[in-house]
Amino acid sequence: MSDGPEQRALALIASCVDAAKLRQLAINARQRGAVDVERAALLKLYSVLPSAETGTLEHDVWQSIYALEDALKAERGKTILLARTRQKIARDGEGKTVSDLVLGKESAGFQMLIDRDMPELTFEALALRHADRFEVHVLDAARKRLRSFGQP
Repeated sequence: MSDGPEQRALALIASCVDAAKLRQLAINARQRGAVDVERAALLKLYSVLPSAETGTLEHDVWQSIYALEDALKAERGKTILLARTRQKIARDGEGKTVSDLVLGKESAGFQMLIDRDMPELTFEALALRHADRFEVHVLDAARKRLRSFGQP
């Protein structure tokens, strides 16, 4: 494997924790058509933005929210906050919000993440990753929805 510009960019992304640098790397990669580098930079960006401890449900929920808000911004050309989701989290907490959204009808956010090849950031995937935090019927609903979109 050669040590070309893409490999160097991916190595830089892997060690970077500066959100501004990661965002710029994603922009530069998009302009050059380096899809893999752009995706890696964005996923790393979404993982460093949350203030919650890495590996927690709370961190993963905010990672998903940042990914969705960024997708909406790219789609609409302006900053869009998931105001209702943020309000629900403030009112009920991350766990209840995930449960309610998984048990409800399929959300636009779920479809956006699936369309952008980020199924691991859906609330359904989060519920399964943090199975000890959710009731069996929530986990069953999460599995069913993910399977209906060809996800394991």
